Amino acid sequence: MGNDASRKCATANRGHVLWLGAYVVLLLVLAAIRYVLWLDLVPLAPRYVPPLRRIVVGLMAIVLILAAARLIRARAIDRIANAATRYNLQRIAGLVVFVLIALIVVSMLFANWYAAVASLGLISLVLGFALQTPITSFIGWIYILARRPYRVGDRISIGEATGDVIEVTYLDTTLWEVGGPYVSSSHPSGRLVKFPNANVLTSAVYNFSWEMFPYIWDEISFQIAYDSDLAFVSEVMQQAAERELGEAMIQRVRTYRDILARTPVDEVEVKERPAVLFRVNANTWIDARVRYLVDPKHAGSVKSRLLLVMLQQLNTQPDRVRFPRGDNR
Repeated sequence: MGNDASRKCATANRGHVLWLGAYVVLLLVLAAIRYVLWLDLVPLAPRYVPPLRRIVVGLMAIVLILAAARLIRARAIDRIANAATRYNLQRIAGLVVFVLIALIVVSMLFANWYAAVASLGLISLVLGFALQTPITSFIGWIYILARRPYRVGDRISIGEATGDVIEVTYLDTTLWEVGGPYVSSSHPSGRLVKFPNANVLTSAVYNFSWEMFPYIWDEISFQIAYDSDLAFVSEVMQQAAERELGEAMIQRVRTYRDILARTPVDEVEVKERPAVLFRVNANTWIDARVRYLVDPKHAGSVKSRLLLVMLQQLNTQPDRVRFPRGDNR
């Protein structure tokens, strides 16, 4: 893993150096053209000289902006360890570069700034009516950056979509779907889900990977008969869960308690170890449930391992643990 990261970093640095070199060469070429135009070394019609000079100066400014953006990315943004923060800063930098280049292009096309502003105002008025949804989605992107309801890498649920966030653009968000109609709720389906960023302004966002507490409560349940040895069932389920989760759950619960202590929520009893609960089932059986904290992205694999261990141990004592059989199963 360390070697792969080093190779990726070295490759990215070489790419930055090549781009910066290309910008320097391009800037020198444009500077030479500017020198030729300013000294009138090439005979041109007088009406062509001012716009050509504007275009050359504008192109030089664009190259300088691109070079500065590349340098900032190489020296600052790419060195940030947090992938989500790095991704957001790259998006913001890209937007700033786009706006600056757009302003330069306008100044190249219009010698009169008043005419340019008037033209842009009219265009903006027309586009405002035609592009209401994209504009709202762009505002949603700003909301995502400011309020951080989710980041790249988080597992979220919004509307009918659930999955891991793999991309947040200026207009939409892409999820790697988890669950859906084809697989169980804790496994990727292989489908991509896109939704406009405007949805975060009108829909509830359920984030399973909150930065301060990226865990969820999960359960495993069995139906057993009333005459089963409940103490034995509880012991097997709890010990299996404790062996799987170890001290990790204890630390997670302490973090959970600290978060609750800083809120107006009344203090509730939160056990530091997996808890086994029994409930009466409507089908004349008892539901035996073990509840524990788990990373949502590992919930499926943890549940599978626990199910195998628990069933193996419970099935060794058929006289003490009676499972539903036949039509009542």
